[in-house]
Amino acid sequence: MGDLSVSLALLGVVVLLCELLRAATTRLFGGTRIGEYVAESVSTFQLCACTHELKLLGDAGRVAPRVALTLTYLAAAVHGATFRGAAGNPCGALARTCHGSLPGAAARVTCQFAAAAAARSALPFVWALGLSDLHRGHALLGFGCVSPVGSALLRGAAVELGCAFTMQTALAHLQAVEERYRIHATALLVTVLVYAGGSVTGAVFNPALAFSVLFSCSGNTFLELCFVYWLGPLLGTAASLLLLDVVVPQLSGTKDHVHGPRRKSQ
Repeated sequence: MGDLSVSLALLGVVVLLCELLRAATTRLFGGTRIGEYVAESVSTFQLCACTHELKLLGDAGRVAPRVALTLTYLAAAVHGATFRGAAGNPCGALARTCHGSLPGAAARVTCQFAAAAAARSALPFVWALGLSDLHRGHALLGFGCVSPVGSALLRGAAVELGCAFTMQTALAHLQAVEERYRIHATALLVTVLVYAGGSVTGAVFNPALAFSVLFSCSGNTFLELCFVYWLGPLLGTAASLLLLDVVVPQLSGTKDHVHGPRRKSQ
């Protein structure tokens, strides 16, 4: 099998296993806070594991840019269709918590980072199996990677901030859209952001995902990566919340914000 075929098969296996775990979690812990935390962990692991494989394909130049963007869109759509309400992103979890729709933000973020670390540890074992030439070559190089940021820290942080701001603002306006359309609209936006900012930072705009995929790469210190991939998205999310919940209502003379009325979690 070619490198692309093996990678696609691996992505399918990851999604299938995570979907089985989510189904089992729903059956065993459905409606409980424990079930929500397990589902959050499983979904974040799925996101990180799939992104590891897609990044490997892209970094090795085994797929054309057009194909890479298509895979990004398809992966984002699959994640949106299977997450079942899980955020998979600390910024998203904090934003939804601010609007009263997702309690237990600290525990959820902890689950997300734990799952991100698990994915970062698990993928080298899969690559070491040598299922494709790409995996074998990556194993021979010690599973190394290079940070895309380099010395452009301010530019990188600005890109991550802008991506997070755009995504959070768009998600707020997409809440009223039917789910099957919202999934594809979100996937399309993710693809556009990756196309626009991918050459600078990879356009991650997800602190947990960045921790899993990029924090083991050479080229930048831990604090530099935190500045770009943690502070940038958090500031972007905060700016979106400030705009939609404070500035726009003040300018329009209303007390309602774009996200609609606060609601309690079921």
